[in-house]
Amino acid sequence: MVGPSSTHTAGAVRIGFLAYKILGEIPKEVSILFHGSFAETYRGHGTDLAIVSGLLGLKADDERIRDALDIAKKKNIKISFRKIDLGNEYHSNTVKIIIKGKVVPKIEIIASSVGGGNVVIVEINGFSTELTGNYNTVITLHKDKPGIVASVTGLLSKYGVNIASMNVSRRAKGRDAFMAIEVDGEISKKFLQEISSLEEIKMVRLLESNSSQ
Repeated sequence: MVGPSSTHTAGAVRIGFLAYKILGEIPKEVSILFHGSFAETYRGHGTDLAIVSGLLGLKADDERIRDALDIAKKKNIKISFRKIDLGNEYHSNTVKIIIKGKVVPKIEIIASSVGGGNVVIVEINGFSTELTGNYNTVITLHKDKPGIVASVTGLLSKYGVNIASMNVSRRAKGRDAFMAIEVDGEISKKFLQEISSLEEIKMVRLLESNSSQ
C-alpha cells in the first residue's frame, strides 16, 4: 500500500473506491466531510488524497495516490473538504461523502475505517447498513412493494448463488427501500441485467470483494 497509515490511508482509499462503485461512474462533484480523528489528521496522513484516489477508481497500492487531487482537477471534478461532527455513535475514523455524477444525481455515504485497512459502510442515502466489502455484495434501491425481496433472492437461487448475509431497510411503508446481500461466489452480468429489468428496481450495484479487486 501507499502509506503512511493502513487506517487513514489504505482504508480511506477503500472507502472512496466503494463509493465510486456505488455511484457507478467517475463523479463530477464531491463533498468529503471528515469526522473525529479523520477530521483532525486527514491532511497529515493523506486521507484526503486517499478518499479522492478511491473515487477515481485507484487501489491502495497505486503510486498515483499522491497526485489524486491533480488528476481530479484535470478531469474537472469539483471537490471540497470540511470537518463535521456526526456524534459519538460513529467511529472516530468516519467520513461522509456526498457524490454527484453525470447519470446519478446524488449518493450520500457514511463509512468508517476500522483498522488494518478494513472498512464498513454504515449508511447509504440515509439507509442503515453494514457493508465491509469482504464479500461480493449486491445492493439495490427499490420501491417498497411485496415480492421484491423474493424476486431478487429467487434470481440468486436461479443462478446458484448462496446468500451469506442480507439487510433490508426502508424509511416508510410503500416508499423507497434498500437491500444489501452479501453472497458466496461470483455474480454474473446476466443476473445483474435480470435484476435491473425488474420494474420496481431503481438502482442495482455490485460491490466486488476485497480479494477480487
